[in-house]
Amino acid sequence: MIFHPQVFVDSDPEKTLNNLVHLESIARIRLVFELVIIITQALAAVWFYKLFKDINLWAASTLGIWGTVNSILIAVSAVSMNSAIDIAHSSTLAFPEKLALIELLYRIITHVWAVGGLFFGLWLIPMGYIVVSSRRMPIWLGRTLIFGGAGYLLQTFIKCMGNQSAYLDLLTAPATVGELWMIVYLLIYGIRPDTTDEK
Repeated sequence: MIFHPQVFVDSDPEKTLNNLVHLESIARIRLVFELVIIITQALAAVWFYKLFKDINLWAASTLGIWGTVNSILIAVSAVSMNSAIDIAHSSTLAFPEKLALIELLYRIITHVWAVGGLFFGLWLIPMGYIVVSSRRMPIWLGRTLIFGGAGYLLQTFIKCMGNQSAYLDLLTAPATVGELWMIVYLLIYGIRPDTTDEK
């Protein structure tokens, strides 16, 4: 996120506190963008469920649930962000208390997004499965979504084991490609009609 590093400084809660106080507008813009992500993710989960439920109810339900969990996890980050802003401007907390709480909230935000990678990946797998099994969209679109979902899962586990290499972001590249491909394909072509009854 563009605004996140402008507010939070890793392992420097004092600098972060200063940013939250003097760059409050940037902090709140970051919060607003996160709220937008929560809303769009929740709506996307519901919309994809509606789109695919008549094709494969079980997979569509799984997709909808895991997609909604995405938005819930991001909401935890948003709550932490809002709390950090309030704490920074609190007149009742001592300076050391502010530093400790802001560092804690920063860690929560960081790890919520990190662990959230599980569900960022999980919801793509049933989406890809529906595409592959129904053959009503390009089969390689479905495979790309599945690979991307698996990449998110693998990246999350590797990062939780302590490896923070920037190259790990390559594991989620198929997810980005698949999501963009899905959006563009639906906007241009939609879903192919079911031809199984015609055979």
